[in-house]
Amino acid sequence: MSELRFSIVIACYNQEGFIREAVESALSQKHPNKEIIVVDDNSRDGTADVLNTFGTSIILVRFPINRGADAARNHGASLASGEYLVFLDGDDVLMPWTLQVYERLIAAESPKIILGRRFKSQGEDPRAAAEEFPSKIDFVNYACWFQKDRMVSFGASSFVVHRQTFWDVGGWSPGVFHLDMTDLLLKLGLSGTTLVILEPKTVWYRIHSTNVTHAVASILRCAKILLKKERAGEYPGGRKYLFARSTCLGGPMLSWILVAVGKGLYLEAVKLAASAWFTILAAIVRRFIAVCRGRRPVQYVNLLHD
Repeated sequence: MSELRFSIVIACYNQEGFIREAVESALSQKHPNKEIIVVDDNSRDGTADVLNTFGTSIILVRFPINRGADAARNHGASLASGEYLVFLDGDDVLMPWTLQVYERLIAAESPKIILGRRFKSQGEDPRAAAEEFPSKIDFVNYACWFQKDRMVSFGASSFVVHRQTFWDVGGWSPGVFHLDMTDLLLKLGLSGTTLVILEPKTVWYRIHSTNVTHAVASILRCAKILLKKERAGEYPGGRKYLFARSTCLGGPMLSWILVAVGKGLYLEAVKLAASAWFTILAAIVRRFIAVCRGRRPVQYVNLLHD
């Protein structure tokens, strides 16, 4: 295999305490046909000093002004030469076998999109006490994202996409940082084979005080942006895929409404519920249908050891 397979794109901002482990987790992947692109979004802490220690082992770009995660990721992707883009946030970590898992699935299924399994945890980097190297991969194969029939926990760091497919839909949407993955997956909803990994875990998602998931009010504002985009017909499929798109929107909408209620943001939660009621209803109906008819079966492939 001579062609570069993976471009790992790491976007970071003020992540001095995390970025070393993120980059090292990418560099330590055993897959030989990879490159690591790091975009520092004008960090003001010691992130730049940490990144300097990696020398020419990474492709490093520094923005002169802070432009946001969407711009940083898109710029990193524009420099990529790999067939597939693997995104990684600067505070997350790839598991030791991650690229080998993705490579095995690509060889078996030729997907356009892969959604890895996240391991959410606080504390030290899990590589020192990582679980035994997995022997197989459990996954679900959907003809496209709009066919998903189960709850899927996803984030930018567990997202893999064929590079041309990514650019065919314009990449990450400018100005949509919170709920950015929901937005991008809606844009990619009819882009082709989408694999959802159930096991093994491929990414360690760090839980810490500065996670963007704590910005509930901002997330609710972005939720309204996604609803406006749906009503304006900006996502693919037209009326034929209205129900499918709504199910993909409704799950995240309901989740964040419940979080908002838990945070005491009652008025904001009610307003979003009033706008998103159809998508939430569609998601509930889809789940009921899946329970009655059965979900798409889980498949597996053996993960060949080197």
